Formats: sequence, structure tokens, C-alpha cells
Amino acid sequence: MLNDRIAFIGAGKMAGAIALGLVNKGIPPAQLCAYDPSPEAAKKFAELTGAVCTATMKEALKDAGIVLFAVKPQYAKAAFDEAREHLGGKLLISIAAGLSISKLTQLSGGIGRIIRVMPNTPALVGEGMSCFCGAAGATEDDLKKAGEILSSFGLCRKVPESMLDAVTGLSGSGPAYVLEFIMALADGGVYAGLPRDAAIELAAQTVFGSALLVLKRGKEHPAVLRDAVISPGGTTARGVAALDEGAFRSTVMKAVVAAAERSAELGKQ
Repeated sequence: MLNDRIAFIGAGKMAGAIALGLVNKGIPPAQLCAYDPSPEAAKKFAELTGAVCTATMKEALKDAGIVLFAVKPQYAKAAFDEAREHLGGKLLISIAAGLSISKLTQLSGGIGRIIRVMPNTPALVGEGMSCFCGAAGATEDDLKKAGEILSSFGLCRKVPESMLDAVTGLSGSGPAYVLEFIMALADGGVYAGLPRDAAIELAAQTVFGSALLVLKRGKEHPAVLRDAVISPGGTTARGVAALDEGAFRSTVMKAVVAAAERSAELGKQ
């Protein structure tokens, strides 16, 4: 169990999801605090988690052992300018998109204990997928603590920083692709005669159940699970053939690569 006081810099939706995951895993709200210059964001965070939102950055960081940096990249410099003198000796965990470990090191004034994270929006319902990497100065204990935090709202995996652009293209942007697919499934159901509400429910549950099937039967390749649904000359065989005619798989692959390339571009700015 984590014993460190955790200070959230930024109290938006992702920060709230992470804090709520920690509370649901047994971390007392009193062990958490947050600072956000937006009174509305701070109020929502406090109502969601039961944690205190402080009036100043300094107050939030004062007794914290872990700082979870959840600020949008365009506001990162200003936030670090205010936080820098209070970061000494603390573990910094950043979910700010596009900020590399070298950039975080520079912005933070050279602290060594840094963890960079790429989460995704299903964290909002406790089913996130987060990948993380540590700076050279991050200890094994630091990495373990990061894993405990990230696993409180879904699955997590440690990867080299060189893979984070690919991670962004897949799991970071992936929820948007999956939601597009759910919308398309539902539209197909409506076209075939289903009412809209039923079509959306059927589509969403089908995607959810299929994903769970892959995760629960980890030793079976998704292709094996797919083939179990396809009967020779049957309805599914014809449907899959229609997907192939539309270059479904290659289009999804191109989307992942395009998003990964854009992530790399943003990281250089």
C-alpha cells in the first residue's frame, strides 16, 4: 500500500480518474491533495474524490512525496515555473502528453526521479491502459509506486520511452478508433432494422465482451477467437469479407501509424 502523500498538479478529468481509482483501492482521501488554478476544476475534483484542493501550488506540494503532474502541455512551463522550487526530493509522475523525460527534467530544474506515463480515457471508468517509463534517476521503488498508482484504474505496462509514440498511436488514441467502430456497428444495426438505442447497446456490449474474451483468454490469438465465430458459408464469413473489401484492417493500422507519427512530431516541438 502506498504511504506517500500524493499531490496532483492539475485537477482535470484524468487527474480525477486517477485519484478516484486510488480511493477505490483503499487510499484515504486525506492522503491526496490537488491544486488547480480553475476553481471549477478544483471543486469537481474535491467532490469526486473527497480530497482537499489547496489554494496554492506551494501548499499542495509541501508534504507530498509523489507529485502527479496532470497539466496540459501548453501550460506545463508556467506550472513548472511555479512548482520548481518545491520539487526537491519528490517523485514526479507526469501524464502530460508529448513531454519527454528530457523535457520534464529540464522544466523541473533537473530532478532525477521522473516517471513519464501515457494513459487513456477509459481510465475514467476504471478500465484504463497506461504505459510508463522511468528516467535514469528513478529507482525500482519509484517504478513500483508508479505501477501501483496506474493499476488502480486499469492495466499498466512498463515500456522503453522510445515506444511511447507507438503507444500513443495505439492505446492513447485507440479509444477514438474503437468508438468510431461502435458508432459504425450501431449505424449498421439501424440500417438493418434495429432501433437506435438497441443498436448502440448491442454494439458497445459486443465490443466490450470481445475485448474481455481476448484478455481472459490471453494464450489464444485473437485470430483463433475470430475464426471460432466464422462458419463456412455463414453470416459472419460474409460480414468479414465485406470488411476485407473495405480494407478495414489496413485502414486501422494506418490510423495507428499516423497518430504515432503525429505524436513524434509534437514531441519535437
